[in-house]
Amino acid sequence: MAAVLQAKGLCKTYIVNKRQNNVLKNIDLTISEGEMVAVMGPSGSGKSTLLYCVSGMDRATAGEVLFGGRDISKLRDKELSSLRLDEMGFIFQQMYMMKNLTVLDNIILPAVRSKKTSESRKKTEERGRALMHRLGIGEIGGNDINEVSGGQLQRAAICRSMINSPKILFADEPTGSLNRSSSDEVLSELLKLNADGTTVMCVTHDPKVAAKCSRVLYIVDGGIVGEKELGHFGGAENELRDRERALNNWLMEQGW
Repeated sequence: MAAVLQAKGLCKTYIVNKRQNNVLKNIDLTISEGEMVAVMGPSGSGKSTLLYCVSGMDRATAGEVLFGGRDISKLRDKELSSLRLDEMGFIFQQMYMMKNLTVLDNIILPAVRSKKTSESRKKTEERGRALMHRLGIGEIGGNDINEVSGGQLQRAAICRSMINSPKILFADEPTGSLNRSSSDEVLSELLKLNADGTTVMCVTHDPKVAAKCSRVLYIVDGGIVGEKELGHFGGAENELRDRERALNNWLMEQGW
């Protein structure tokens, strides 16, 4: 499989009260087309910082980030913003929806702002509704964001992340604020997107989420110290139990 994303010698340093804090230390990372990669580790280990740096949401202090073979660390802010809008999708623990827009308008907003295509507003809305129907929320397009459940809103956030057909989807604790039922529903949708070919990088503290990913990276003190290959998840309950057991044993070995 071709590499979608590569990090080489990635470092991130913050200066706080004249003291140097090395959050990421010489990270080497490759994510291939079609993978669903989970990043785990203790609080403060650098998980989210890694996601922000490889996605261009934050600038690394040193190293390279290659996206489709292009070093995005050398892009200007405007170029980087366009790249994130057109080629990447983002899902966060908090949905960050625009309160003055309907659910559908929130979903299509990235496409309206993008210069990737010159399609009509009607066509954009049709694609937005198709995504909503696919994720089982077709009936809430005209609702305000405070009129729907957290699980529905997170699925709407997934629709928004997919509206520009990204090459990779970045998810930072996408189920962290949801109850178990809504969490399972949202994760199921992410797995379907991955099965359809969307590459996913997911930061999570939940082993039940990570167990459904194809590969798990474990980060401690800003460095990747372990990697667990789980392979494609087929969906069977007994398979999931085996994967969770194997992952939990491995996490204990890592000091989880």
